[in-house]
Amino acid sequence: MKLSFHANPKRDGFSIPRSVQQSIPIRRVHSDGIFEVGGKFSKTWRFFDIDYKIVSPEKQESLFKAYCAVLNALPTDATAKITLFNRFIDQQAFREAMLLPFQQDGLDKYRAECNANLLDKAADSNNLIQEKYLTISTQKRNLEEARAYFHRVRADIASGFAYLDARIQDVTLNERLRMLHDFFRPGEEQNFLFDLATFERRGHDFRDAIAPEHLRFLGDHYEMGGCVGRVLFLRDYGNQIKDDMITTIMDFPCSMMLSIDIVPLGMRSAIRIAEKAMMSADANATNIQRRQLQRQDYGLTTPYQTAQMQRVGESYMDDLTERDEHMMFGLVTLTHLAGDMEQLNQDTESLKARAGNNCQFATLHYQQEDGLNTVLPYGLRRIDAVRTLTTRSTAVLMPFRTQEIQHKGGLYYGINEVSHNIIVCNRKTMMNGNGFTIGVSGSGKSFAVKNEIVQHALADKDSIIIVDPEREYGDLVRALGGEVITLSASSSNYINALDMPEGYSENDKPLVMKLEFILSLCQQIMDPYALDGADKAVISRSADNIYREYTRRYQGNPPTLRDLREDLLRQNNPFARKLALALEMFTDGTLSHFSHQTNVDASNRIICYDINELGESMKRVALLVMLDAIWNRIVHNRAAGRFTHVYIDEVYLLFSKADGENKSSASF
Repeated sequence: MKLSFHANPKRDGFSIPRSVQQSIPIRRVHSDGIFEVGGKFSKTWRFFDIDYKIVSPEKQESLFKAYCAVLNALPTDATAKITLFNRFIDQQAFREAMLLPFQQDGLDKYRAECNANLLDKAADSNNLIQEKYLTISTQKRNLEEARAYFHRVRADIASGFAYLDARIQDVTLNERLRMLHDFFRPGEEQNFLFDLATFERRGHDFRDAIAPEHLRFLGDHYEMGGCVGRVLFLRDYGNQIKDDMITTIMDFPCSMMLSIDIVPLGMRSAIRIAEKAMMSADANATNIQRRQLQRQDYGLTTPYQTAQMQRVGESYMDDLTERDEHMMFGLVTLTHLAGDMEQLNQDTESLKARAGNNCQFATLHYQQEDGLNTVLPYGLRRIDAVRTLTTRSTAVLMPFRTQEIQHKGGLYYGINEVSHNIIVCNRKTMMNGNGFTIGVSGSGKSFAVKNEIVQHALADKDSIIIVDPEREYGDLVRALGGEVITLSASSSNYINALDMPEGYSENDKPLVMKLEFILSLCQQIMDPYALDGADKAVISRSADNIYREYTRRYQGNPPTLRDLREDLLRQNNPFARKLALALEMFTDGTLSHFSHQTNVDASNRIICYDINELGESMKRVALLVMLDAIWNRIVHNRAAGRFTHVYIDEVYLLFSKADGENKSSASF
């Protein structure tokens, strides 16, 4: 970090802007998000955060090396800019997206309570959104060459970020302009409106959609709209920099933008620079020794600073030739906004203090305009204050902290302990929306699940099914207008074990799938006797007989276990009579709850299966029947295009004794 070679920024022709629009250096925009600025073409991609701060040191080291690989893969014929943008949440958009609208269905009192709780949690959160962008700018002869170049670069960038498990996303023209609009017009985020074809047809300047009402640059700050701002740059780099310096600065609760400009060098140029530095240090040491000899000073001691330059040059050469390090020029700039000068000065001092003792941020004096054009993700660098860095020293400026979960149309799940932002998750948009809620006793697992159930019940029309082994959810379900189905020997709730509504199977052979269930049910009843092929054929024959008439139109009552038993008795087969005898307890005995027609509201949107009083003799069959009923509902909802949320409390009870009593429920 001690080498002082600089890459001078090339500037386009200077002219005094006569309007706020002219102070924005973008010359032309294209529909695919490419900007023409400063004689170059630039393209921006958004990359998403990863969990870096909360993982183990070993995992951090692995991620650090992967990030080094990303930096090494940056093209040497272009410049890169990593931009972190902190902005406050648009309160109006937040209310529209998160608050539950009243529906006049008798549940609005619960919606009002949920909304009040959500607003309280949002007030306690950081209220900041941090977005991360990578901008590549290059000189090409025309737009077609630039597009082809950015297409190749995008593939390389995506491949590098994949090793970090970080997603990248193309930034469209409207998204790129919206980002600039939100910076230039804080508090007016909802007013952004831009359509390139309409602007071109009307002859309007595209900068009208993003420019602030006024912009005035002064000695050490600038005025923009109804706020003031200041641009700082990292002047002094310490010998030791912590990898959380950038994220610590960005944790400061104010609207700001920080950019890390990176100018990668080719290996030949880097080695040539390192050799030049080493030769300069050696020549300096030789001249000092010659002067010492002329003075007849035979101590021949090399001054510390000269020896230090020699060691730094040798270290740079070793990094380049032996440690797979690349050389690059780096520059860190940031700008922050405040409502008045007093707040701006306080924030500036706080930000400088957050950089630590090893590094020092300084204010740009009479260069605020150039500094602002450098910070903003145009693809420009107007400040000549770069430092010569290696890959690892650049990677120390780590932009990653923790993954934010803020899905559109999601539910509130809590506060992120690292960023202090609210967690909003939409399971429907995830590749796999299933999950476990895990914690020690008393940590709030049930409360968290109930909170999710309430939000689903009040926010949408999805179906909710709850398996409740400890009788915790009944009151909640009744309050929400749901149906509680109690499965026990003394209950008056009946579920037909052989119910098979139309659309029972996702394929065109519903009876085949129902037969699998009947075989599992008979196996549970005959346990430990194992069914062989002949036994299964007998059961299959009876199933065909009792379902033949019903499956023609799916009208009337479906068959029951009593129908199955009667058909088995009509067969002249020893196993059929043996199975019919075993079924008697479940058709005419004390456990006959599953041999009647269903008498509960199985079509209710919210259903809770209370299995608290389920005896051991009835448990195996009851669990199997309950799971089959749940499957019936899931298939029916899927055909209707409706989501189904299934919550199983104390799920280990269905997995316990998976090799014995609960084998079928665990397999299901």
